[in-house]
Amino acid sequence: MNTHRSQQQIREQNQQQILAAAEHEFIKQGYKGATMQGIADRAGLPKANVHYYFKSKKNLYRSVLTTIIDEWNEGLVNMTADSDPKVVITQFIHVKLEQAFTHPNRHKLFALEVINGAPHLQDFMATTMKAWAADKVEVMQAWHRQGKISIADPLQLLFLLWASTQRYAEFETEILGLIDKKAYDEQDKQRALDFLVPFILRGCGLE
Repeated sequence: MNTHRSQQQIREQNQQQILAAAEHEFIKQGYKGATMQGIADRAGLPKANVHYYFKSKKNLYRSVLTTIIDEWNEGLVNMTADSDPKVVITQFIHVKLEQAFTHPNRHKLFALEVINGAPHLQDFMATTMKAWAADKVEVMQAWHRQGKISIADPLQLLFLLWASTQRYAEFETEILGLIDKKAYDEQDKQRALDFLVPFILRGCGLE
């Protein structure tokens, strides 16, 4: 039993190590330029291990992107019709901005994939992501019926939440130029929070 748990831990650690290395490699080299050997070298593991866990570069690339999306959407995982919209929306903005300021390259990698027509994510976006969005829209529609929020088209609210937070990552160079800085600091993230949270809450009819 202990041996089995140990092997499982090793497997999970190796997979996380490979995913982290692949993320850096895809960001640096792009999908076409990245190689399984380069990812293995960056992960400090044999190339055979990378193939064992992920089979192909395409599978690994897709795994990197879906892992990023799952982390982004974490802030809305447990929302229900009984949840407090103010708490849920505030938490989601916090999570999204934290990720945008801490891992901007992840957003850029995803943005490039979508700009190029999402060739590796079309199935995922048409099934898993669409189902996730439909579930959140249904909850927010229930909030609207209960008089908790004034937004009658919650899908547009999702678009706004994504756009307003991810902008800080995807257009990092532009924003840093406008605020005359070389890198974000904690004050910049707080400034974004102080503006976006009350702005979006007011738009939802929440004070």
